[in-house]
Amino acid sequence: MNASPSPRAMPSRGGPRGVWGDGIPPVAGGSGGSSPRASRVRLREMNKADMAAIMALEHELFPEDAWTSEMFAAEFAQPASRRLYLVAEEGNTLIGYAGMMFTGGSQADVVTLAVDPARWGEGTGTALLRALVDEAEKRGYEQVLLEVREDNPRARQLYLRHGFTEIGIRRGYYQPSGVDAVVMRKVLA
Repeated sequence: MNASPSPRAMPSRGGPRGVWGDGIPPVAGGSGGSSPRASRVRLREMNKADMAAIMALEHELFPEDAWTSEMFAAEFAQPASRRLYLVAEEGNTLIGYAGMMFTGGSQADVVTLAVDPARWGEGTGTALLRALVDEAEKRGYEQVLLEVREDNPRARQLYLRHGFTEIGIRRGYYQPSGVDAVVMRKVLA
C-alpha cells in the first residue's frame, strides 16, 4: 500500500457512460519515458461488470482500508453529473481505475486512483489522473483536491509532477491505521 499511486478519500464512486478514450498518451517521467505497452491501454468509464477485478485490485493495494462492494454500489447509484469513475484496461484486463467527485462548487475531488503494481511506471496513473483533471476543467471547476497517504511517496510524486501542491495534513485520516493524509490541490487555468 505504501507505494501504490492512490489517494484515498471518503467513500464516493460513480457510474458508467461509455468509452473515455482510445489509449494512453506517451508519458514523460517515472523511468524517463512511456512503455510500449501503454499504447495498447485504453480508458473507459467503469461499470458494474468491472467490480470483481476492481475489488481484487482494491484489496491488494489497500488491505487496511479497502472500499467494500457496497461502497462501490452506492457510488454507481449517484448521477453522472456528480461522479466519474474510469478504468484503464489492456485487452480484457483491468490494470487501473480512478474516480472523481463533482461537488457543484468550485472544486472537484479525486477520490481514488489505483494501478496494478505490475504496471507501475508505464503511464497508466498519469493517464487516469489527466483524464479526471481534464473532465473537471471541461465542467468549469476551478480546482481539484485530493488526499493521499503521507506514507505513499510514489503517489505524492505523481501528483506533484502534475501540478498539485501540498496544502495541509489531515491527522489520522486513514482508518483503522491512523495514517495521516496529505491534502493536495491543483488550481485549474
